[in-house]
Amino acid sequence: MSAMDFRGKVAVITGAGSGFGREFARLGAELGLTLVLLDVQADALQSTADELQAQGTRVLSRLVDVADGAQIEALAADVSAEFGPVHLLFNNAGVGSAGLIWENTVADWQWVLGVNLWGVIHGLRAFVPRMLAAAKADPEYRGHIVNTASMAGLLNPPTSGVYNVSKHAVVSLSETLHHDLALVTEQLRCSVLCPFYVPTGIHESHRNRPAELANAQAATASQRLAQAMTSKAVTSGKVSAAEVASMTFDAIRDGRFYIVSHPQALSGVRQRADDLLALRNPGDPLSGRPDLREAMVQALRS
Repeated sequence: MSAMDFRGKVAVITGAGSGFGREFARLGAELGLTLVLLDVQADALQSTADELQAQGTRVLSRLVDVADGAQIEALAADVSAEFGPVHLLFNNAGVGSAGLIWENTVADWQWVLGVNLWGVIHGLRAFVPRMLAAAKADPEYRGHIVNTASMAGLLNPPTSGVYNVSKHAVVSLSETLHHDLALVTEQLRCSVLCPFYVPTGIHESHRNRPAELANAQAATASQRLAQAMTSKAVTSGKVSAAEVASMTFDAIRDGRFYIVSHPQALSGVRQRADDLLALRNPGDPLSGRPDLREAMVQALRS
């Protein structure tokens, strides 16, 4: 898509109340998109919608839990009826959980996989058939899907196993989607976004954790440690969510699949691939930070 092609097109953005989703919406508004904004946090969603509507952007905002496929399907039907074909789909909503992998509860797994993985699955199942139908009906139609994964979808740092699993699954799903779409159309493409530490507020995602998936017991030592480390890393990130949004729209224009916010982090991906090809045991992802590794070992073994 060229820059002019965005004007008047329809974009659906999950997790639009904060972080990447809000910046996708802001940049999309500048480019003339009609926006469908989804989130589970009412005040954040309303704030984004009000800001963009005040600028003259056509906005539909809806409280939707992406982990609930029925809600996504109902939303997709409503969007089709009100706006017609969707051109851009940002499966972006995400949450985080941390700690030693055997200490995570079933509720942790259900919450994180429900949002991070099933949210993407539900988005694809609801919208891709409609986007393909639009492509079949109109040779001029062009569409693009962006699934938000993470650098944790390409690496496996310790004390973030649930999150790692969810994001590796999104990368796999997205790569498969790329190949599947190529079999049936040239008019619909996809990308996977793999950001590293960016100030988005994901370290505070527990604020929107459903009560029915809350943990009754107190956090473990590893969970407290990992949460503190993640909070520090996220809040001190030097690349902004707005910059990542700009990278993402550039990738859509260029038809690029992989979107990486911190290319220097790919050295870890190379190490992991080299280990796999050599059938070596996985290398230590903290080898470049021996001070951090030692501090974690001391904290968790004391």
